[in-house]
Amino acid sequence: MVSFSDLGLSEAFLRTLSQLHIHEPTDIQEKTIPLGLAGKDVIGCSATGSGKTLAFGAGLIENLRHGEGIQSLILAPTRELAEQVGVSLQKFARHTKLHTAIIYGGVGMAPQIDALERADIVVGTPGRILDHLERGSFRLSKIKVLILDEADRMLDMGFIEDVTHIIEACPRDRQTLLFSATISPDIAHIAQRYMKSPSEVSAGERVDPSKLVQTFYDVPKHLKFSLLVHLLKQEKRGLVMVFCNTRHNADFVATHLKANGVQALAIHGGLTQSRRNRIMEIFRTNEFYVLVCTDVAARGLDIKGVSHVYNYDLPPNSKEYIHRIGRTARAGSEGKALSLVSDRDYDNFRMVLRDDTLKIEQTPVPELEPIQLRIERRSSFRGGGRGRPFDSRRGSGRSSGRYGSRGSFGRGRGR
Repeated sequence: MVSFSDLGLSEAFLRTLSQLHIHEPTDIQEKTIPLGLAGKDVIGCSATGSGKTLAFGAGLIENLRHGEGIQSLILAPTRELAEQVGVSLQKFARHTKLHTAIIYGGVGMAPQIDALERADIVVGTPGRILDHLERGSFRLSKIKVLILDEADRMLDMGFIEDVTHIIEACPRDRQTLLFSATISPDIAHIAQRYMKSPSEVSAGERVDPSKLVQTFYDVPKHLKFSLLVHLLKQEKRGLVMVFCNTRHNADFVATHLKANGVQALAIHGGLTQSRRNRIMEIFRTNEFYVLVCTDVAARGLDIKGVSHVYNYDLPPNSKEYIHRIGRTARAGSEGKALSLVSDRDYDNFRMVLRDDTLKIEQTPVPELEPIQLRIERRSSFRGGGRGRPFDSRRGSGRSSGRYGSRGSFGRGRGR
């Protein structure tokens, strides 16, 4: 078995890893660290939670020297991922004088400008990085290493112009590392245009398919929330993630779960950054065990110990579905992915089932006591008036008839 001492790291860095209780490299770390130390360009195909930050961070921390200006820029798609990467790099660099500035929107510019003045490494989201460049807060003229983390997500979120603008502002004589869960044509184009003979590495999925149970319930929409509550209370579980397609649904589900005795928190892009950070702190302490989230808010979050993933709303395609269920059944642990499919989810579920590699079995809906849902007038909801029944005209797709069995979904062939 390969150890970190076999990868060319210094004794000081090895001591730091030991102090952080990091003892064995993951697949992506084993393959990337030697290339990073050697100054090579790298395309890494690896999912969230595979250890990418240490994979590229080791080379940064070993090769950069404090006091030479901002020498490395790391672009991340979301605030949460930027924060997570930045905090990890600060831990990895504890034996050095290197400073890392974490830059994203939703917070004040002034503290970030102060941090940039001391920084050797900058981690940030594309939009806020461009804001600072336009203000002249810092320059990219001394960048030695450029890292694009979760590049596929950045492009999916519409950042391709921002990303290319930032790349072109960096010196051409630099090292570039790009990490992505998938290599799309747009990713391949960026690599071909902006990288120098990159080495391609890939890491096996951390999700163990043999330990992941995937199931779906074909449930009438008026019983969907009742089924969710029933399952959350009946299933043995660790931490739970419930995915919704909209901010409104995430708030609605979390609010009514709490009203029905389930400790839940909602996280989505409509919250302030400080509130999102606080929610993640609470969730990781196990005080609340259910996190209701949207796809955008969940991107980049590496949460350990997730036993169940629920699709309260079905995602629009198999790619998003796979990203969601990849939160569980990691590192040898068992996990469950449960999808609650009502008529308004049928179109999306057909798209998911076009991926023939997915093994999703139908489970009968148990006897349920219907839960009456009413939105109470409270400060967390805009608008007035008395409590009103929840309007279930949400989600995606139109009803196209009920499905009696898995076979009637037809795996999406020819439909």
